[in-house]
This record gives sequence, C-alpha cells and structure tokens, in this order.
Amino acid sequence: MILANITTPLLGLVDTAVMGHMDSSAQLAGASIGALILTQIYWVCGFIRMSATGMSAQARGEGDLTVMARSFYQTAVIAITIGLLIWLTQQAILQAGLWLAAPAADVAVYSREYFNIRVWGAPAALLNLALIGWLVGQQKTTSVLLVQIVGNLLNAGLDILLVWWWDWGVSGVALASVVAEYTMMVMAMLIALKHIQWQPPAMEWFNKTARKFLMKLNGDMLLRNLALQACLAFLTIQGARYGQTATAVNAILMQFFVLIALGLDGIAYAVEATVGEAAGARSTKGVMRQTQRGLLWSGLFAVGYAVIFWFFGPQIIRLLTDIESLQQAAYAYLGMMTVLPLVAHWCFLYDGVFVGLTQAKAMRDTMIISALLVYFPVWYVTQSEGNPALWWALLAFLLARGVTLGAVFYWRRDKLVVST
Repeated sequence: MILANITTPLLGLVDTAVMGHMDSSAQLAGASIGALILTQIYWVCGFIRMSATGMSAQARGEGDLTVMARSFYQTAVIAITIGLLIWLTQQAILQAGLWLAAPAADVAVYSREYFNIRVWGAPAALLNLALIGWLVGQQKTTSVLLVQIVGNLLNAGLDILLVWWWDWGVSGVALASVVAEYTMMVMAMLIALKHIQWQPPAMEWFNKTARKFLMKLNGDMLLRNLALQACLAFLTIQGARYGQTATAVNAILMQFFVLIALGLDGIAYAVEATVGEAAGARSTKGVMRQTQRGLLWSGLFAVGYAVIFWFFGPQIIRLLTDIESLQQAAYAYLGMMTVLPLVAHWCFLYDGVFVGLTQAKAMRDTMIISALLVYFPVWYVTQSEGNPALWWALLAFLLARGVTLGAVFYWRRDKLVVST
C-alpha cells in the first residue's frame, strides 16, 4: 500500500511538469485552479473509500461471498450516485470555485476549459474511490498497485501525446486524466467482479434498513472529513494573511506532511483491512493484535521520518526551493517537522483501526472535539507568534486526535467489535 500511495502524487507531478512547459503561465494557473476545485471535492468524498474498506474487510472476515458482493454493490451505488450529482451540478460547482479563487480573467478561461472536460470523469473518479477501498478491504493490494500504476502511466503518456505532440494544451491535460480515470475504473471493476464470482446485485441489499445504515456510516465519515478540511483550509487561508513568505513557507512545510502521509497512510490502509477482517470474524483478540502490530510499524516509520527530517531537513528544503530567503524562513520550522511524525502517527493508525471497525461516529466526534477544543483554541492563544502558531495548533490537533481515538478504542474495545 505504501508503493500504491507513492504513485498517486506522481500523477499530479507529471501533470504539473507538462503544464509547466505550456506557452503561458495563465494556462498552468488556470488548469491548476480547475484541478483544485475537483480535487477538493474528491478529497472530501474520501469517506467513500473509507466506508468501502471497512465494509469489505468485515465481509472478508465473515467469509461469506454473498456478504462480500453486497458490500461491493452498496459502496459502488453510493459512489456512482455522488459522481453523477457532481456531474449534474458541475456549473454551480465551477462558479463557486471560481468565486472563491477569484482568478484573473485570462486564467479563468483556462480554468473553465480544464474543468468542463475533467468533470466528465467524476463518476469514474468517485467509483474508483469505492473500488480501491473495497479491494484494499479484500487485501488485494497487488491489484490496487497494478491499477494505479497503469492509470498513472496512461495519464503520463497521454499528457505527453496530447500536449507536447498534438498541442491540445489545457484540454489535453484534462482529457488525459479522464481517460486514465475510466481505464482505472474498468480495470478495478473487472478485478472486483471476478473476485465475487460475477454475482449480480439483489434488491434487498438496498432496502430501508440497508439505506439507513449506509447513510449513517457515510454521513458520519463526511462530517469527519469536513471538520478536518476546515482545519487545513484555515491553515492555508490564515497563513496567506501573514504574507507571501509565510504562504510559500507553509507550502514547503506541507510537503513534509505529504512525505509522512505516504508511509503512515500505507500502514493505516493495511490496518483497515486486517482489523476489519478480525472484526468481521468477531475476534476482539484479533483486533487488538492487529492494532498493536500496526502501532509498532507506524511507530518505527515515525521514528525513521523524525531521524531523516532532523539530519536531512535542510537538504529537503533546498530541494523544494532555491530561494535563499524562503530556505532560511523554513529552517526555523525544522524542529516542528521532526516532532510532526512522532505526534501524527497515532491518529493515522487509529483512523485505520476505526475505519476497519466501521465506527464512523467515534471518528466524527473525536475529530470535531479535536478541532473545536484544541486546534482553534491553541491557535487563538498563540496567534501572537504569527505563522508558527498555525503549526503549533496543527501539532496539538494531531496529538488530540490520536489521544481521543486511542482512549475511545481501549475504553470501548469489546463493544466496538461486537457492534460492527
């Protein structure tokens, strides 16, 4: 799963590199804004992947092929429905995004050009979240890696063909992404259908009781994601108020967070699958064993990241920018960046545990508590320090999430497994 995670940022890297060689910066800026609008929506819809993984893993633990098929079709229908809603409301979404971004007129033209093509991939993109999540729950990580590698290579190849050779510009970049998304969807769909032996869906899988459960599970996951997004958005917006240097430094520092997520998310995904399988088998001992194993690995990764950031932090910053003033400003945060993985790995790991248990309510509540009672109060108290206050608040927020999730897990572990 760590390898699969690494392939995802490469997709954006290739897009950026190709767009960076276009005729004008307006094209790069416009396409970036168009992509950002959809990316933010897809990120919030990440609850689809989480619920799919938890349901799939528990179905695997039960060992019933029909239950596996039910979890597959239920999550797929939710994803397709939301994807179609995004497509149907595309112009409202675009106008809202452009209003928030407020780009220059020439940049907005390219934003519309990119968005109006890329949004056709929304149903596939959302279904891919469900399919990837379901396959992770079935522990078919090699298949997930294959799908993502093929999709990324196809996207990169089409970028080069459509933009550099055929000179399709922003439209070419958007079309390449759409083709890659549908290709990945078809591949993942075929793998999943073969795994459930091509069982057709049954109407009772979508009755009132099933719909109520799915709405509750996904609704709680959505609120959890929105609370997290509010904190990250506040960091970006408030950082911009501190000036251009602070904005640039925050962009650099967020890359440290991305590097951490590559490893810790990979471990969390594995924990989602193994904890979910144990929960499906109603094995509290199995859940505890997989949680402890996950904590060991995430702790080792966290220490490894901390050591790398402590000794090689300046070199990483110099790789990210060659502007000396930004380098000097970013160096002041290296202590925080070293502590970051040691603090963050707890909440990454327990997120995986609770996804496997499909305990979305606890995830929702602890996220909201950590945001309202820790993140914003810590920033408010330390705001006189300027931009560093945002990062102190983020560290406190991540620590609070890990502590609250861990406390709920160890306090209610028997009930959590029984209620899955």
